[in-house]
Amino acid sequence: MHSDSTEVEKSISTYMLVGVALLVFTGITVAANRFHFGVPVAVTVALIIATMKGSMVASIFMHLSQEKKWVYGALILTVLGFIVLMTVPMFTTMDTIGKPMPAIGGAAAGEHQGH
Repeated sequence: MHSDSTEVEKSISTYMLVGVALLVFTGITVAANRFHFGVPVAVTVALIIATMKGSMVASIFMHLSQEKKWVYGALILTVLGFIVLMTVPMFTTMDTIGKPMPAIGGAAAGEHQGH
């Protein structure tokens, strides 16, 4: 990894900065808990805070900021999986198997053509 002392000091200062930021976001989490938001707002605030904290941990402490090709590959797979999971239910709702449909040009079911 880093063998130069300036690089080590830079890494330590980055870790300390991220540690302080995580501590600040933990304080924000505690402060947000004091407010009584509605459920949609509370979930949104919680997800924003968790995303910020998680991205800092993943990119710095897990060294994912140095693995951009693998991270982008995982994100692309996630987006593709999301698209598949959202389109499969759409195809099932468009399915007409088993639903009675009138013949083209014919009378609808239950209608009688009078003489």
